[in-house]
Amino acid sequence: MEHVNSYYAASANRHEPWPQLTEDIRCDVCVVGGGYTGLSTALFLVEAGFDVVLLEASRIGFGASGRNGGQIVNSYSRDIDVIEARYGQDTARMLGSMMFEGGDIIRSRIEQYGIDCDFRPGGIFAALNSRQLHELENQKANWERYGHRQLELLDERQVREEIGTEAYVGALLDHRGGHIHPLNLALGEAEAIRKLGGRIFEQSAVTHIQYGDPAVAKTAGGSVTANFLVLAGNAYLGNLEPKLAAKAMPCGTQIVTTEPLSEEQTASLIPRHYCVEDCNYLLDYYRLTGDNRLLYGGGVVYGARDPDDIERLVMPKLLKTFPQLKGVKVDYRWSGNFLLTLSRLPQFGRLEPNVYYMQGYSGHGVTCTHLAGRLLSEVLKGQAERFDAFARLPHLPFFGGRRFQVPFTAMGAVYYSLRDKLGV
Repeated sequence: MEHVNSYYAASANRHEPWPQLTEDIRCDVCVVGGGYTGLSTALFLVEAGFDVVLLEASRIGFGASGRNGGQIVNSYSRDIDVIEARYGQDTARMLGSMMFEGGDIIRSRIEQYGIDCDFRPGGIFAALNSRQLHELENQKANWERYGHRQLELLDERQVREEIGTEAYVGALLDHRGGHIHPLNLALGEAEAIRKLGGRIFEQSAVTHIQYGDPAVAKTAGGSVTANFLVLAGNAYLGNLEPKLAAKAMPCGTQIVTTEPLSEEQTASLIPRHYCVEDCNYLLDYYRLTGDNRLLYGGGVVYGARDPDDIERLVMPKLLKTFPQLKGVKVDYRWSGNFLLTLSRLPQFGRLEPNVYYMQGYSGHGVTCTHLAGRLLSEVLKGQAERFDAFARLPHLPFFGGRRFQVPFTAMGAVYYSLRDKLGV
């Protein structure tokens, strides 16, 4: 399969394609999945001297890594105060020490390998009511306790200077956040793997895994025998490993991208080119692209069904935020899946002593996937403490099993959406 018809695919950097696997080969580590989790893992490992093979069922960045909103959002989908309350101070200290590491890894990758991906610093969390603004005040205090000092609270007047809308009563500006062209970041990381001697195969879906020492990943055209196997397919892993499919639920999100806007228009919308997400449970997110389009996303489709009319779903949200854009043309519209867990925290672990998995970033995948790759490389180098801090978290199934996980989760979303509308 090729990339979906998105703005990212249309503006992707030119690159040499990767071959399809057509033979039986061996390596130290076989990584299954060519999104950020797999790419980050493979890059850290080839840097450490491992012989790595990465297998991608479609194209590099085909899934969420090449379709997402492109925002570098720090922390996890559950913030550190929730982690403290649920799992205790020791777990919170360990996870808290890693909250901002993923974004730092992305910036260092861009600089080290000269990746052209339209990086712009700065991200805004925008509050629609006083309750959300109070939560942002708590978030700022929590993040500062764990060493993040590049945060700035904005009042109603200040947020209107940064975003050309009357929708928000305040905001939190994270100078350590930012945004990128996500597909070009993925392609740049894949090129770095290639240059360092790692082997990447596209259009090479794994059809069967033979566990053992070594493990074997089989495709339609060949196989990879490896000392270690890493499952990094996330929302696009399918039923390759049923034990993982039962622990999380794919969810869809939708994005539109406008025609190029004038310099006058972009200056009136987001003059400093920060990315923005609001604080609703089913949040909206948006930013300006490198060629001055407004990229706007929002909503969740539980169970990862593709909606019939993406533009009809997203444009009312866009125009509610920016009514001055009435009549603007939409050039691209697409959807993509992320993987949701019941706890909203990522799931890392081992299926066998030499088989690892990382999945379920619950909407915070851009940064946490990059952290995941570093942690897995640490494990294979003999330092498992940080990986195991995540692996010890309970990986709970959704209520009602796979048959009822969608309706039960949707019912919960309706409740929280009503709370957002009422501001309580």
